[in-house]
Amino acid sequence: MPFFYMDQYYLLLVIPATLIALWAQFKVKSTFNKYNQFKTARGNTAAMVARQILDGNGLQNVAIERVAGSLSDHYDPRKNVIRLSDTVYNSTSVGAIGVAAHEVGHAVQYATKYAPIKIRAALIPITTIGSNAAIPLAIIGFAMRSELLVNAGIILFLAVVLFQLITLPVEFNASSRAIKTLDENMLLDGEELTGAKKVLSAAALTYVAALIVAIANLLRLILLRNRNRD
Repeated sequence: MPFFYMDQYYLLLVIPATLIALWAQFKVKSTFNKYNQFKTARGNTAAMVARQILDGNGLQNVAIERVAGSLSDHYDPRKNVIRLSDTVYNSTSVGAIGVAAHEVGHAVQYATKYAPIKIRAALIPITTIGSNAAIPLAIIGFAMRSELLVNAGIILFLAVVLFQLITLPVEFNASSRAIKTLDENMLLDGEELTGAKKVLSAAALTYVAALIVAIANLLRLILLRNRNRD
């Protein structure tokens, strides 16, 4: 068997998928940086907008905290807190408000028991194991010519693919909720709303790219296994 990390399937599948992922990361950063320069007419900060949307959904119990970094924004369901990054928290930009509203969308998903986010949460334990153990287990299986170990690695990595797949509707729905709320509550309008949509659409590409990378790695494992049978 050729060296695992230099086989033809790595060149044909994984490298192109990785390049797509890098492009998606560049796209979201450049789009956010562009619309982070566009200040809203109302002058509300992203944290203020997030608080208003949370309260409007009866989620006064969800806290908002500032976290270091750029685009490190996230909702932590375990501690019931939305963390907004340094570049978002006090910003009055279209980009920052779009990101903040998206994270509020995740809090609302949990509060309303949105099915896909419950499924994703249930997959987290096995996905953590799969992302750490699947490839090493498969490599050991190839080295020992043990199809059982290779198949175990493939099954574990399948959980990673399923997690990335279920992440898509979760993220798309959070963005959809964000744009709808910003529009209906007149927090953004016109070109401001268009800018927020572009930021969230660019962010969605990173999740699509992550799924493509996961599928490419899974296909590679399957193809290597099948080739070793011959």
